[in-house]
Amino acid sequence: MRFWSFAFFTGLFCLLLAACGQPEERPNVLFIAVDDLNNDLGAYGHDLVRSPHIDRLAAQGMRFNRAYCQYPVCNPSRVSFLTGLYPEQTGALTNQDTFRVHIPEVATLPQWFRQHGYYVARVGKLFHYNVPLGIGTDGLDDSLSWDHVVNPRGIDREVHDRIHTLTPGQFGGTLSWLSLDDDEGEHTDALGASAAIALLEEHHAAQTGQPIFLAVGFYRPHTPYVAPRSYFEKYPLEDIHPVLEEPGDRDDIPVAALADRPKQRELTVEQRREIIQAYYASISFMDAQVGRLLDALERLDMADNTIVVFVSDHGYHLGHHGLWQKGDLFEGSVRVPLIVATPERRHAGAATEALTELVDLYPTLVELSGLPLPEHLAGQSMKPILEDPAHPGRPAALTVAWSRARWVHPEAFDEPVLGHTIRTPRFRYTEWNQGQSGVELYDYQEDPQEYDNLADNPEHAETMARLKQLLDEKRRAAQ
Repeated sequence: MRFWSFAFFTGLFCLLLAACGQPEERPNVLFIAVDDLNNDLGAYGHDLVRSPHIDRLAAQGMRFNRAYCQYPVCNPSRVSFLTGLYPEQTGALTNQDTFRVHIPEVATLPQWFRQHGYYVARVGKLFHYNVPLGIGTDGLDDSLSWDHVVNPRGIDREVHDRIHTLTPGQFGGTLSWLSLDDDEGEHTDALGASAAIALLEEHHAAQTGQPIFLAVGFYRPHTPYVAPRSYFEKYPLEDIHPVLEEPGDRDDIPVAALADRPKQRELTVEQRREIIQAYYASISFMDAQVGRLLDALERLDMADNTIVVFVSDHGYHLGHHGLWQKGDLFEGSVRVPLIVATPERRHAGAATEALTELVDLYPTLVELSGLPLPEHLAGQSMKPILEDPAHPGRPAALTVAWSRARWVHPEAFDEPVLGHTIRTPRFRYTEWNQGQSGVELYDYQEDPQEYDNLADNPEHAETMARLKQLLDEKRRAAQ
């Protein structure tokens, strides 16, 4: 009997010792990056746009109501949040810049996971592509970041001769759209979702013993807004009420702040309706692909051990201030949708007003996954916010951009003008060329539409001085 008792306790001790020695199962990561998406989503309170699957993800995770990109153009923004550095630190401040020229040794977010035992794959646009012509290619991809890549190319890439566009022969940098009767499964984003699901099926940890970091980049709603006709039919033209430029709105706005594009201020109301219909149709089509990914996680029993991030690279204008698309430093261009769902679902369905920057995604995912933090990161983890939605977050969010005013106003400047802006819980303060080419101050508590630039109002001199000091501090830390 003594022998069996000894054997039993010895065996139990060994089992406990083995269990203690087992590393905790690391979570998978599904990182969904969307191109040119603003906050016009059901989860963010929009009363027209249908986004049931993104809304479902928001009900499972936390919605960030004040998330801001660090540059309101694709390449600089994506390089920033994928390296955890600000644009002036990466050297990528245009869509043509290659960050490895400036910071060749930096470990990107996916690369860091790859170096720490994850299987890391990309489907679609994560680093910059020239959309739509670059669809189906590697674009400005970073080969060190991935074990496997998929570059889908669908029917939307093959119909440029049929696309409606404001500028003949141009599709990506100008407003352009098309409704297609073709099978939605043949569109690029649908092919991308199918490829991503196949990777989940083949490489999930239950089969391989290795966690997966899967990055999926959807192209819609980037121009051209090409989607199946059934998605256009969700938005009857008579239900769309375009934002029209308010008389006098631009009188107190510096020229440097106005990222006008040819022919866009002259759009008729009917054209605006058609364009917005196509943009919203593209959102709903992309949303359906998000739903397919979420369904796959459930079907494969991965949902309970997968962190899901849904984010856009920057915001997007649909006529406010007479502006369309992106590239400026107004709220509509720099605020982004951001949803983070963790396996614990501790605050499922919660929303937070905490100020966050996309540069914070890198340290957040590293910490949530139990990996060591690389030393180069400029962002700060959002884990305290995920644990407490009332956490205040940052005191201010920083965004930078080259002025695009010279596209339509070539006489405005002799040299390129760089702008910096900070968003605090109440105000936005912006300087162009460190104030030499214009200053802006907006009070969102009193003026949520940014109609009144208070920079020259003596009643706000104290606020101006305080925010200027804060901007200078943020700017120095981001260089």
